[in-house]
Amino acid sequence: MADKEISLDEFETWLADGKELAVLDIRDPADVGYASPLFATNLPAERLIKDIGRFIPRQVVRTVLIDDGTGVARRAAAGLEKEGRGNVVALEGGIPAWLDRHGKEGGPTFDIPGVDFTLAVQREKGTPSISAVELEDLRRTGADVVVIDTRTVAEFARDHVPGAVAVPGAELLLRFKDVVPSADTKVVVSCAGLPRAILGAQTLIDARVPNEVSFLHDGTKAWTAAGFELESGQTRTYLAASPAAREFSKGAISNLSEDDRIPEVDLPTARLWSQDNGRTTYLLDVRTPEEYAERHLKVRSRLKVGSCWPWLTGQFRSAAPGLCW
Repeated sequence: MADKEISLDEFETWLADGKELAVLDIRDPADVGYASPLFATNLPAERLIKDIGRFIPRQVVRTVLIDDGTGVARRAAAGLEKEGRGNVVALEGGIPAWLDRHGKEGGPTFDIPGVDFTLAVQREKGTPSISAVELEDLRRTGADVVVIDTRTVAEFARDHVPGAVAVPGAELLLRFKDVVPSADTKVVVSCAGLPRAILGAQTLIDARVPNEVSFLHDGTKAWTAAGFELESGQTRTYLAASPAAREFSKGAISNLSEDDRIPEVDLPTARLWSQDNGRTTYLLDVRTPEEYAERHLKVRSRLKVGSCWPWLTGQFRSAAPGLCW
């Protein structure tokens, strides 16, 4: 099994060579926490053989498995070779070896560029913010204010600001008019920290919604730090968009995208790319799970609603293009 391992030095060379590379952290999600080092995608060892095809559809892609240094990754690489994936190796020493070399933080995660990027957006655009104490004062005095949580519904159910509405970021403009029917309502966008709240608030501002919009600085983290309690459960989530909400979203999207030039391809081209054996193409459906279940294209991979931006940052390396619709 020695040939199923890669040294730290060679791994670092692979990270920098510009070729397609997949890195899977196969530890338990509870051990990985919010984000794995190295932009790795967390796929627990017990799900590896069953689910790896969803993450890495082409069997020939260089794939590095990272474990907790116990040898699980090496054995998993040998098992995947029997399944036809001969280009899978384990990182020698796993996460402990990487941390010994690179320090406690272990290098970049998707959250690091996410925070840097969104803070740059906030500085450039001047996105307004509100503190947890200020938000609680508004609520306590009966102000007309709604808190929109732009995380996934699963994250929202775990904990959120009391009274908040779950509207994952990708759904903001489509669901906005149903959640905020009055132009007089103050809108506060929240997440666990900063990135999705800043992007959500600035999206609404750039779409020129008529409401006063701000983001909750440091999100639920700040809420608990201020001594306030969070709520749990799917207490209030988005519903099917009404005709009025859909009509409103058309204008908002037009406002948002009027200065953008986003590349587009037609469906035959997308299908052609997906059949190219020389590279991986991910086709990502960013609608809600309910909409996806009702009807969808036959594709190799899909994406949970609200996760498109950080997932793309962590998953794609050089030669792997992604298409979203």
